[in-house]
This record gives sequence, C-alpha cells and structure tokens, in this order.
Amino acid sequence: MKIGIPRGLIYYTYYPFWHAFFTELGVEVVLSDKTTKQIVSNGSALVVTETCLPVKVYIGHVLNLLDKGLDIIYCPSIQSIEPKIYNCSKIRGLPDLIRNVIKRNYLLIEPTFDMSEKGQSFENCLYESVIPLGIKDKKKIKKAAEIGWRCQSSYEKMLHFGLEAERAIKMAIQGKEEFQTKNPLDKEKINVALISHGYNIFDEHISMKVISKMKKMGANVYFAGELSKKEAQEGFKNLDTTLYWANEYEMTGAAGFYLNDPKIDGVITITSFGCGPDSIMIERMTRYAKKFKKPLLNLTIDEHTGEAGFITRLEAFTDMIFRTKRASKLALNKNQAINI
Repeated sequence: MKIGIPRGLIYYTYYPFWHAFFTELGVEVVLSDKTTKQIVSNGSALVVTETCLPVKVYIGHVLNLLDKGLDIIYCPSIQSIEPKIYNCSKIRGLPDLIRNVIKRNYLLIEPTFDMSEKGQSFENCLYESVIPLGIKDKKKIKKAAEIGWRCQSSYEKMLHFGLEAERAIKMAIQGKEEFQTKNPLDKEKINVALISHGYNIFDEHISMKVISKMKKMGANVYFAGELSKKEAQEGFKNLDTTLYWANEYEMTGAAGFYLNDPKIDGVITITSFGCGPDSIMIERMTRYAKKFKKPLLNLTIDEHTGEAGFITRLEAFTDMIFRTKRASKLALNKNQAINI
C-alpha cells in the first residue's frame, strides 16, 4: 500500500513524523518531486490568481503525485495547534480546496486536528489518518505514533542546531543526526536572521536558493527552528504582541527574538504576495526594527518573481551590513587611539 504526501506547506513541519508513522504501519510513503517551474504552473492553472504561492505549489505537488500513479493522497486539515491558536484559512481548508479543484479518481485522506474543539486529540487525528487504509489496531497505531515522535524529535533537534530542513529530514528518516556549526564571532562574516515560513525558505525553487546565496555572500544564516519555544515567546514580548496564528512562532516570535539579539547584524523576511496574516506580522516587525536599530529587508515573492532582482537586493543588503560593521570597527579603533 502506498500513500502520497505533497512536498509543500506543512511538509516542512511534520513530514518526519508522518514518514516514520506510516512506515511503521507497513504503508509506503511516496513524496512528490522537488518543486519545479512546471509544478508551480500546473498548480496555478487550477486556482484564482489571488491564491497565495505556497498553495499553488501544494496543488502542483498533488498533481505530481497523481501523475506518478498514486491514488491515495494524505492531506490533513491542521485547524488549531493550541486552544484558540489557529492556522491560516488556506491551510485549514486545504482538503476542501484540493477536492474542489482536482477532479480525478483518487482517495483523499483528510483527518482534522483542532485543539480548540473539546474532545479533539492528536490520537483522534491519527485514527482518522489510517482507518481509510483498513488499519484499526489501536496498539499498533500508538506504537507507530511513538516511533513517529522519536523521528520528529530528532528532526527538530537538528533544526535547532542550524541544519537546513531538507537535510535534517533526510537524516531523521535514516535514523541519523547531523549538526551545523557556525561561528557568530567570525569577523569575516555577518550574522543574518532569515524570517519566513519553512515552505518559503527551504523550498529551493520558491526561495531561489536564498540560503546558499547568503552563505556565498559571507553570511551566517539563522532560522526560527534554532530557537526554543521559550525564546520565541520572548520574541512576542519584544514586539509587544501575543500569539494568534499557529505559525507565528516562526515569524513574529523569531523576528522579535532576533531583532533584540546583539549577535544578529540584520534581518531578512520573505513573504508570499497576498498573504494576509504575514502582511500584518511584517508591518509590526518593520516598525520594531527601527526601535531596535536593526536593518530589515522584506522580500515578497510570487510565481513571477525574477531571480536577478532578488539577488540584487540581497547583495545590496549584505554590502550595507558589511560597510556598517567596517565603519563601526574603524570608529572604535580611532577612539581607542585617541584615548591612548
């Protein structure tokens, strides 16, 4: 038995768990191919123009799985991760959208997870995930969940130590661990926090390989996944706000922490054009960046974003930070010389 999982949206948050969980139950997990221009185009053709890029990409990945011959697609509806803390409407209604725009013969497994509803639990979500596959043994499901959480924990640990998501996923499902080393005190480098959702920065086609580009420009790149929940909560306090959206930990929380982190020289945010929740978060980040006197660059992307202009803005931003650090160093040396 095979089940297809699209390589988009919440894939970057939960895939290690799903892979270990289904594999333990004897179900082969098949991923869609990495994002390409054709996948984006195929997904975009089925929805209205105003739909955000990540959703267009996700639909393209569902089509990619169906073209591979998969007839079972896993698409959970993650409504709320904590009481009264909700996902954006597009993620909440993702299964409904898929059913309405892709008219083919396939089974869409669409369990619901909603911590804002009484009586809801993750255990219920897991049962809904496997009952359509004919799996009803609760002991086996519980054991598979435990194995899934171990794999997920390993993945999150590697993210915390700076490993990029795709590499961390590969290591986690192989039962291995690998860690990224950075030297924030390296005077030849700058330290930049990259603030965005995982599906925007770890998908190399969408982000135009922003991480590798930043590294080539001489930057240590820091992500939301490197922060603990406590540090993200501290970030909310720094921006004088509270948690509302489920994915605000990786946006507002991370931005608030890194804007107040003395080792970070600048912050780059990447948002999808037309994303309502992100537009509200970015406005607050921009306002507070001035308060913390920290340079911030906001990059907005959609399926028409050109790589040349994208690179030019990155280069200008990193050059500005390097010049500022050199000027600060020269001023410090001059003051020390005067004092002597």
